[in-house]
Amino acid sequence: MPDLHAFLIEETTTVRDTMQKLDETGERILFVAPGGILRAVVTDGDIRKFLLRGGALGDPVQKAANYRPISLPVAERGAAREVLSARGIDALPLLGEDGRVVDIAFARRRGVPARGGLDLPVVMMAGGLGTRLYPYTKILPKPLIPVGEQPIAELIIDRFHTFGCKDFRLIVNYKKNMIKSYFSDLEKDYTVSFIDEETFMGTGGGLCLLKGKVDRPFFFTNCDTLLDLDFAALYEYHKRRRNVVTMVVAAKHYTVPYGVVEAGEDGAIKQMREKPALDFLTNTGVYVVEPRVVEEMPGGEKLGFPDVIERYRQKGERVGVYPIGEAGWMDMGQLEELEKMRRRLAEPEP
Repeated sequence: MPDLHAFLIEETTTVRDTMQKLDETGERILFVAPGGILRAVVTDGDIRKFLLRGGALGDPVQKAANYRPISLPVAERGAAREVLSARGIDALPLLGEDGRVVDIAFARRRGVPARGGLDLPVVMMAGGLGTRLYPYTKILPKPLIPVGEQPIAELIIDRFHTFGCKDFRLIVNYKKNMIKSYFSDLEKDYTVSFIDEETFMGTGGGLCLLKGKVDRPFFFTNCDTLLDLDFAALYEYHKRRRNVVTMVVAAKHYTVPYGVVEAGEDGAIKQMREKPALDFLTNTGVYVVEPRVVEEMPGGEKLGFPDVIERYRQKGERVGVYPIGEAGWMDMGQLEELEKMRRRLAEPEP
């Protein structure tokens, strides 16, 4: 476990840096404590709500924090378990007489399970050519490209399986027999079934092949995206918002490596910005989808899943986003990103 100070932040800490610190600690909560004195608490849910309200990643975290934190005097440590359970919170700061945070009681370290019990189907688009990963994909289909000792598709399945998912359905096309053979020979305590895509139909079009085969909400994922998040919390959010589709998005911070010039009339310089920084939310390629989306898919149409989402959005249906930190998203869609993923997964646990 990181030391106490890893969970304390300043009021001026940016939302972006707060998200990074949440990822680093592996917990879902931090404490706003200038000079160690508790002022507020901020959770990943607080950050998510702030961003959905239109907040910016560069804003100070005080705009997102809860300034009515629950705490206990350290002398009453014995009551922490009862308070954690009664309040349904992840962590409880224990304060000294001067109001400083001297310790933290965590719910999950007291027998509150954080994972398991989620039993929803997972549909994976595993049929693409993987042209951005050539020449690897000349030999192997993208789902079987190894990241460490396992292929990426198995790593993705393992993440969902950790939360209780046992029904995995892979839409396959390119080198599909290799994919089928690998999972057929694999010792596993979950089921993997295959849907053959005879012609390339895109990430959205292939869903029509599931008509009549799915009758409850399901996770829908690309085969090159590995997320570090609580999938049970994602599904609860999806249900609570009553979305038709919920897209997982990652907060990205990007600094343009050049000076950016905006030209005005007659070739005059209107504005100059030296290496401007951009903050934005980007689609990770992972979704929660209601079953009626499959039944309403037109057959034989080639289209991407973002196009499917846009159709529902244009109709006024509820489609939403679930923001996560940049560190919670690993993508191997390109060779450079594949190597980054390999390095990250090879790092020892803190």
